[in-house]
Amino acid sequence: MGNLLKVLTREIENYPHFFLDFENAQPTEGEREVWNQVNSVLQDSESILTGLQAYKGAGQEIRDAIQNPNDFMLQERAWNSVCPLVIKLKKFYSFSLRLEEALQCLLECLTCPPLTPTQHLEREQALAKQFAEILHFTLRFDELKMRIPAVQNDFSYYRRTISRNRINNMNLDIENEVNNEMANRMSLFYAEATPMLKTLSNATTNFVTENKTLPLENTTDCLSTMASVCKVMLETPEYSSRFSSDDTLLFCMRVMVGVIILYDHVHPNGAFNKSSKIDVRGSYLCLSKACLIRTGRSPVQSTGNPRFTTSSTYGVLSLHQNWLCGTSCRSERMNTSSHGAIRQLCFHSLVVLHLGLCYIH
Repeated sequence: MGNLLKVLTREIENYPHFFLDFENAQPTEGEREVWNQVNSVLQDSESILTGLQAYKGAGQEIRDAIQNPNDFMLQERAWNSVCPLVIKLKKFYSFSLRLEEALQCLLECLTCPPLTPTQHLEREQALAKQFAEILHFTLRFDELKMRIPAVQNDFSYYRRTISRNRINNMNLDIENEVNNEMANRMSLFYAEATPMLKTLSNATTNFVTENKTLPLENTTDCLSTMASVCKVMLETPEYSSRFSSDDTLLFCMRVMVGVIILYDHVHPNGAFNKSSKIDVRGSYLCLSKACLIRTGRSPVQSTGNPRFTTSSTYGVLSLHQNWLCGTSCRSERMNTSSHGAIRQLCFHSLVVLHLGLCYIH
């Protein structure tokens, strides 16, 4: 099949699109060192997801303790239930720090001169695949976290209890594992609706800020090229049919959404701008079409062709949360003069549609 096929540009003239072999790309000798470093992080990703998926929480124990504040046995039972969970949450948080370093390492390789980002993706597909795998993991983690309110509830109870016990001068062994500084950082992490995605967004922004001699376009072009790659693979049967598993199609969907979000976070004008190198309208419709193919129904019912322009009228398909539960929803034409509101709506629509695909899957 070949590792890389150039395909026709669609809707964005003179911008390259590539087919990346997300299933079979292997590192060359030049990629090996960085690939091994990143792989040492990624090889733990499945165990992290498994651990989060199996997270049951201590909701009942906490409720019993709160309802019976004078019952020492119930207080102790709740505390003993929460402490091991906090250790597990620390493990997830620590992994996010490792993932942040891995992402910045890949960005450094995929954006450094003299090669252009396109040339990097062309020649270093194994690293591009790892970059995609980080995004794929990130969105999977955040999907799970949003479905498990016990994560934040357990940690909030832990913070309240440990503060109260510290006031009473109690010696707490768990503080050897999770000291106050670590607890503060974990609290900020889990307060985010999508903590891993927030971590990657900050990591990408920091990478751009810290590498002042590196043109911003090197980073944004890398992201926009990756988005185009995924879009073409999803909308072109000739290419999507070459994957051995439907899971790879879902992989492409997640990665496309992830790089659009990162691009929007890093680029001064965002992704939802007329000058953007990302075809947001096409990407949105590509996801919607993919949902129709996978489920036999469309998540939106459009009364006309949506128009994405920078004028006061953005014809954005507004998705409602009830669609995530399997019900249909209507598209609404939004009229506003606020570019910020439009940008937020576009962003929300992409993310909600992506999450809907994941619930269906």
